[in-house]
Amino acid sequence: MVDQRKHWNKVFASKSDPELGWYESDVSQTLKFLDLIPKHEEAVVFLPGAGTSILVDELLARGFRIILNDISDEALSKLAARTGRNEESLIWLCHDISRPLPDGIPGADVWIDRAVLHFLTEESKIQGYFANLNSALRTGGYVLLAEFSTAGPRKCAGLEVYRYSVQEMTRRLGKTFTLLAHEDYTYITPAGEERPYIYALFKKNSGQ
Repeated sequence: MVDQRKHWNKVFASKSDPELGWYESDVSQTLKFLDLIPKHEEAVVFLPGAGTSILVDELLARGFRIILNDISDEALSKLAARTGRNEESLIWLCHDISRPLPDGIPGADVWIDRAVLHFLTEESKIQGYFANLNSALRTGGYVLLAEFSTAGPRKCAGLEVYRYSVQEMTRRLGKTFTLLAHEDYTYITPAGEERPYIYALFKKNSGQ
């Protein structure tokens, strides 16, 4: 079995950001969905796999408070070197997102996952992820999932992946969540390869 923390620490230690297969110099696809959320500027955002994404810089520029999680302390160290610790706006968490979250984490208004969930391939880990999402997200909050679609590759970064349809995302989130928008999106890697994604935005309802 792959030691996930060691694997991702090796990836982030050995490659610069533009060498990463999921690197985006333009995060407008994510921001497009974020802009569908009313009064989102006041939100606390949870990033379950922050990595070294420039999405963090964009969210900071918009004034968000952000919970930054990644399984790789190497990734978080590189991110902190770029952004600064910024303790007023950033909460740092190095955690396996498939395992129960530690106590004391603030509730989130928005959960944004680009290319994290699809690396969880064991059913128990997938269920653990969705349990964390549900417990961390406040009622009335929003979740954006951006994962490899069913047309996407079966492996990434040397690991097997689990590919998603919007129907499966909806089923796994359950009746508490309402699908607001979704879109098939082809991401072009820094190497020029096509990666089919599915982006889907949901709202967590009350009284379910």
